[in-house]
Amino acid sequence: MKIRKEADFISCFDEKTGRYFRTGILVNGKESGKDPFMASFPELLDVGIMGHCIHGKTGLCLKAGVECYQDGLHASHANMSVEDFKSILEQCRGNTFQIALGGCGDPDQHENFEKILKLCRDFQIVVNFTTSGFGMTPELADLCKHYCGAVAVSWYRSKYTMRALEMLLDAGVKTNIHYVLSRDTVAEAVERLKLKKFPEGINAVVFLLHKPVGLGTREKIVSIADSTMKELLSYVNSDEMTYKIGFDSCTVPALLNYSEGINIDSLDTCEGGRWSAYITSDMKMLPCSFDNQEQRWAVDLRKHSIKEAWESKAFDEFRTYFKNACPSCKNQYLCKGGCPICPEIVLCTSKDRSLI
Repeated sequence: MKIRKEADFISCFDEKTGRYFRTGILVNGKESGKDPFMASFPELLDVGIMGHCIHGKTGLCLKAGVECYQDGLHASHANMSVEDFKSILEQCRGNTFQIALGGCGDPDQHENFEKILKLCRDFQIVVNFTTSGFGMTPELADLCKHYCGAVAVSWYRSKYTMRALEMLLDAGVKTNIHYVLSRDTVAEAVERLKLKKFPEGINAVVFLLHKPVGLGTREKIVSIADSTMKELLSYVNSDEMTYKIGFDSCTVPALLNYSEGINIDSLDTCEGGRWSAYITSDMKMLPCSFDNQEQRWAVDLRKHSIKEAWESKAFDEFRTYFKNACPSCKNQYLCKGGCPICPEIVLCTSKDRSLI
């Protein structure tokens, strides 16, 4: 168990189970009932070790109906060097609980994937990643079992998706499915949940909202008026649900409005710039990976430390959104106005919604 003591709260992380706990703000050693707004250093870092995507270049993402927000079809940057990755870990030692490997491509296809996993172990930071499964092998699955807390496979409706899931499960890896919810895929999600058509043995199905970033088009954004989406939000909280289910933080406004009786303690609103950050393959630090195209809040880590980026004017400007959005809404403390980068995906019709 790792424990971080901040000035007025405590964070705990169990490396074996992945369970995370954070106290409320402490006053004279006692819980105040108020959630802290941010950490003094990112507890989770999404590190984009991939600058290009072998899978994306094939066009198979688009064929599967998934429009990559990293634009893997066209991106052609260099992958992150081991030296740059190690410099990140050196700054994170004792501060960051987890690193999520990502970027524009499958992290398991990085030319130094094994070295990167071993470095995370050396620095005692739990590492996770998401993959298309396109290049997964039994050897890579064994590495994941030895070094990774969990692995997620993106749902691409393909033979290689199923093969990757099978290899990871056979190796004993804690394996999740990441399923992108767009106008074209919501009905399939409901059907698979009800008919139990996701593979046996997976840890959880995690639903991610389609983002109009990179290859993502506005036409595929899920509408809150979509009756099938409402059906999904209702069904996941019903007694009939047999799968362990998760949602990305962008979905929190929709869950608050349309998933009756949901346990609010199970919801995590956007943590970008408050508890987590993203680093590109060329060492730019952003509050969130959804800003990977425009990089409106980027800080260059070749000129600044992670700590300096975290405390920068750019990051403070990003956090202003969460502080000021929807001031009269009773759920403001739970969703903080939703996504600052893609406000069009915020599934909320509340009359109290008021963005800055």
